[in-house]
Amino acid sequence: MSITPEKEPLLPRIQVENIVKSIKKGERIDGRGLTDYRPIEVILNPITKASGSSLVKLGGTQVIAGVKLELEEPFPDRPGEGVLQVHAEFVPLASPSFEPGPPDENAIEVARVIDRSLRESKAVKLDALAIEPGKIAWSVYTDIYLVDHQGNIIDTSMLASMLALATSRIPELIKGENGYKVDHTKYVGPLPINTLVATVTMGIYNDVIIVDPLLEEEAVIDSFITIAIDESGRICGIQKRGMKGFSRSILDNAVEIALSKGRELVDLMKKILNNPSEYMKPLVLE
Repeated sequence: MSITPEKEPLLPRIQVENIVKSIKKGERIDGRGLTDYRPIEVILNPITKASGSSLVKLGGTQVIAGVKLELEEPFPDRPGEGVLQVHAEFVPLASPSFEPGPPDENAIEVARVIDRSLRESKAVKLDALAIEPGKIAWSVYTDIYLVDHQGNIIDTSMLASMLALATSRIPELIKGENGYKVDHTKYVGPLPINTLVATVTMGIYNDVIIVDPLLEEEAVIDSFITIAIDESGRICGIQKRGMKGFSRSILDNAVEIALSKGRELVDLMKKILNNPSEYMKPLVLE
């Protein structure tokens, strides 16, 4: 299995010193404020054969997410619900450090953070996806593909996944003598969504918090925290990375920032979903 280095890329010392100096001064090497996101671009439904899909560009980071619905037996402890599964893959062309092979521990972490954020917020109405309780239900597969890595994979993947789910449609079912057959060429309605969810990832260097860290900043920063926020302003997931800890006051500040920036991301998703035709265009990977 390929292993993605924890610190990438390897930076010249003078560049590291420049990044640290900028952070200490409350500045960013790309000119952003400490809590500013890079520009966000979205294409809805670039994968025509998927039930729903999206391409999200967060600065130079690009992620494609696709959703497919299949019929399966529900979990024994949740017979009246459908199943939600999230998978992530870091495509080798996204970074020189990515290699072909099974998803590494970093891709697995991204998938688990997004999966947990969706489940804890009950973003998808799984209880509306049971066809015959205890026997057959819809399984919702969300596949995430990182195609260009320039930092902050989690937030980009969360936006792509949530938009793909929110634009997904349920295929038509045909019931015959031998059970159900899925017709993926016809759809009966949208995937039922309870709430939109966004994640806000922050890097922490000493007592300074920066939102949406660049790849170069990630190579310098020791601690990261990702906080998931739903459209009601509820925290539905927290993930910390890095060996270095931080104080309670820093955590409190990070939560306040996440609530504010999470609301901005949710509002952006609402704008996109309310005007879908403006975000449907040919897919061009740069």
